[in-house]
Amino acid sequence: MINYGKTALDMNVINHPSPNFNDRHLPLSMLVMHYTGMESGTAAIERLCDREARVSAHYVVEEDGCILQLVEENKRAWHAGSGYWRGCTDVNAASVGIEIVNGGHDFGLPDFPEVQIRAVMALCQSILGRHPIRARDVIGHSDLAPDRKQDPGEKFPWERLAREGIGLWPEPARPVSELTSEQLADLLGTIGYGVGGASGFTLETVLTAFQRRYRFSAVTGRADAHTQALIVDLARKVRYEA
Repeated sequence: MINYGKTALDMNVINHPSPNFNDRHLPLSMLVMHYTGMESGTAAIERLCDREARVSAHYVVEEDGCILQLVEENKRAWHAGSGYWRGCTDVNAASVGIEIVNGGHDFGLPDFPEVQIRAVMALCQSILGRHPIRARDVIGHSDLAPDRKQDPGEKFPWERLAREGIGLWPEPARPVSELTSEQLADLLGTIGYGVGGASGFTLETVLTAFQRRYRFSAVTGRADAHTQALIVDLARKVRYEA
């Protein structure tokens, strides 16, 4: 495990409790990335700690790499809202949520500073070292709620995280035969996305979320040949991990 010089004991984690949590009722199996999507980190942290707002996260990573812990990992923070991932419709109950200070799409989708990304990676590796979370279940808010969320956005370096053992990244070796809508939905379901059924998400909505993470240069909601190849390879890697 690479820790960038910071262990779970000496990482710069500041306790900053939020009142917004309750008890878990599911085993912890997911790690969810968010951006704060507000004008400033201070405003986001105030909201995440506002009892009346009824939102929170386990951690906030500020732009300078400072990490705040708002909720203990054994508690259910309120970061995901309604959504679906690998059959689970209460993602809050099964996940650790990390909020990354970034204005998001509403504020120009700024770049993530290098020091911030290094802190995010160190925090993720620390969490993954404590809990049995599989790489396939390290996800973004937009993966579990593709009909209403875009975070952590197209600029988040998912490929870089995957190289450090945080999540999976597809690397298609060759083109694939054109897939039907049914085949695409089945493969996306293997990856963890919900298409129809209990999720209620359309194929186009899920394809948009997939592209936002894995094909951010072409977020169209249409399954072009490269998107299909990415889906096939990622589904293969998920099956291999299982």
